[in-house]
Amino acid sequence: MRTDRTSSWLERLRNRIFGSGRGGLASAATLAGVLESENRAVLVVGRDGSELYRNAAGRRLLAEAGDPLSVLKTRAGDDDRALADLERLDAAAAVGAPRRAEIGLAMAGGGREWLALEVASAGPDGAVAWMAEDISARRAIEETLRRENELLSDFVDFLPVGCYSADADGTVRYVNQRLAEWLGKGGDEIIGRNLAEVFGAVPNPEEERAELRLRGRSGDVFQGLVAHSVYDEGGEMFTRSVVVRDLVPEQQWERALRAAERRFRWLFDDAPVGIALVDMDGGVGGCNLALQAMLGTDRDDMVGRPVTNLIADENRQQASEQLAKVLSGSQPGTHLEVRLRGRRDLIAQLFVSPSHEDGEISGLVIHFIDATEQRNLEVQFAQSQKMQAMGQLAGGVAHDFNNLLTAMIGFCDLLLQRHGAGDPSFADIMQIKQNANRAASLVRQLLAFSRRQALQPRLLNVTDALAELSNLLRRLLGETIELRMTHGRALGLVRVDPGQFDQVIINLAVNARDAMPGGGTLSIRTNAVRVDQPVQRGPELMPAGEYVLIEVSDTGTGISKENVARIFEPFFSTKEVGAGTGLGLSTVYGIVRQTDGFIFVESQPGQGATFTIHLPRIDAEPAGEVRRPSPSPEAAETDLTGHGTILLVEDEDAVRLFGARALRNKGYTVIEARSGEQAVEVLRGDDAIDMLISDVVMPGMDGVTLARFVRMERPAIKLILISGYSEDVARDGIDPDAGIHFLPKPFSLKQLAGAVKQVMTEG
Repeated sequence: MRTDRTSSWLERLRNRIFGSGRGGLASAATLAGVLESENRAVLVVGRDGSELYRNAAGRRLLAEAGDPLSVLKTRAGDDDRALADLERLDAAAAVGAPRRAEIGLAMAGGGREWLALEVASAGPDGAVAWMAEDISARRAIEETLRRENELLSDFVDFLPVGCYSADADGTVRYVNQRLAEWLGKGGDEIIGRNLAEVFGAVPNPEEERAELRLRGRSGDVFQGLVAHSVYDEGGEMFTRSVVVRDLVPEQQWERALRAAERRFRWLFDDAPVGIALVDMDGGVGGCNLALQAMLGTDRDDMVGRPVTNLIADENRQQASEQLAKVLSGSQPGTHLEVRLRGRRDLIAQLFVSPSHEDGEISGLVIHFIDATEQRNLEVQFAQSQKMQAMGQLAGGVAHDFNNLLTAMIGFCDLLLQRHGAGDPSFADIMQIKQNANRAASLVRQLLAFSRRQALQPRLLNVTDALAELSNLLRRLLGETIELRMTHGRALGLVRVDPGQFDQVIINLAVNARDAMPGGGTLSIRTNAVRVDQPVQRGPELMPAGEYVLIEVSDTGTGISKENVARIFEPFFSTKEVGAGTGLGLSTVYGIVRQTDGFIFVESQPGQGATFTIHLPRIDAEPAGEVRRPSPSPEAAETDLTGHGTILLVEDEDAVRLFGARALRNKGYTVIEARSGEQAVEVLRGDDAIDMLISDVVMPGMDGVTLARFVRMERPAIKLILISGYSEDVARDGIDPDAGIHFLPKPFSLKQLAGAVKQVMTEG
């Protein structure tokens, strides 16, 4: 239905522009294509609030059709002016009236982003068209030009000579401050008056120079030489006139003009953006120092050559067409984003405007703004957003899967209580449990990538850890690959989970082995390094500080440039189908980042790969770092039976049923609740509850909120939180000393019963 309405609206718009007749559908399709490639965002909303059309830019800048400005209103925050402009646009849209506004929105890193927003009626059927355009760059250049104009105005006002302009009737239209001071009057007292009133005489317009006796402040009279020229401005004659006081000799006057020219060149060359003056034939007539520095070339290499030679081949044709339109006068100006030629591979925004002489276009003025860093930051931000979204997705999948695995492992344990080793079903049940445990290992890798796995970090000596791991690595690598280890001195310690650290090194070693099918060398080098300045590598920003460096290099096939950007994505693999899960490097990335470390990769095809890990360096155990231990999942209890009343809160039915049966079999009285709200009702009506076991992630009241409520209302109740996420994520800021224990999913019957027995017997 929406496609039909969009086609209908485009057809009506096509008829308004092209007229009706044959070929209408093709014209409508062409119009849709033109709008889709339009730099401005376009969104057309029907009378009933439905979306009729949206182009590619509209999908980025404008929100849903019901309230296209909702995202911008949120960003405006407390900016009353921006909010007022947005409200006026909403009001205009409601009545179908046209309105345009330029909105400045504060950015997180400082500065402002400017958007030109416009709303207008889109037809007699009540449709409204929203348009938006990012004009931040234009506003920036306008501000730069405004400052330059102010500098130039100040320069002209304080020239050592007087300047004025008069029309054909002798009425003064402009006077600089120097001449106004000589005459002892303000500029507003001179402009609009006749030259005869100002000077007491009118210079002969047919003479280029004339001598006049002028009266200055305090009535003193001085002689002045007036030199002027006549020019036509839109059919009206004006004079450009210079007044030299006291008949300055010709040589001094020329020196003053040369000084003025030097000052103008100083203002031109020291502009903060690159400027090129282009002749009518498209050749560069002049350029400033900023443009020379931007392109890394000299002025002589540019002057006289086509300005399009500065632009890379892929953008040159489009740029030539746009410049030709401005030179011909068919377009008042243009804005382009192009890639420049040269070794630096710069991206520049070009602002093109015509220059005039005697009312005719005499060339172009092109301002070059380096947008390379801005574009790189946009790419890095998009990559960071993508990795974060993948992490959230992986963490969510792992959490839900952990619930399923908890139930599978738990019910297997319940079956094993009835089917011993001699039972025909024993082997089948063990197969199910073993495969569930293998699935749990894959889930831990997903949690590692999403940085939500349960870690048990402790201080570790990297040299000792690698030495213990070396024998295993040599067996993994085989006889055709040589392992070389080089350890630095005084490395210090790092705080990591030893098991996860081993997994990082093993994963990198296995990947290196697969990249060297014909044999080679795997080198592992460690060192202590100090980073004095923050380091930006792709989307990651590593802060300054002291780090332990672990460098893993191989002599294998290497990684292509396009694959390096995706190497840490989950399920991305360059191996053959079935040769890997694609989770190895994503697991490495997640473990390193969750340990507050950083990992970078450098590689070229055929030249091997080098993975560099930076882990924060620690000299000694921080004082006062004592944490209450959570119940061990492998509690070594021989007798797991007990007694007491347990309130089990779990929204996943299978997990709750298994947990309740397991604990009842061990002698406990179990009350079940499906939600935090239901648990609160049970707590208020039953005073005999000894322990609360609650899932963390539940709809409505979550487990953390429920735990805080119990700590305030029933502090004697013992608490265990269960979750498929890590303990740090699950606790969500709860004080480690609050007496709340944690049991990660998936857990077995023995682990659940052991944790309950351990917590019950505490104190």
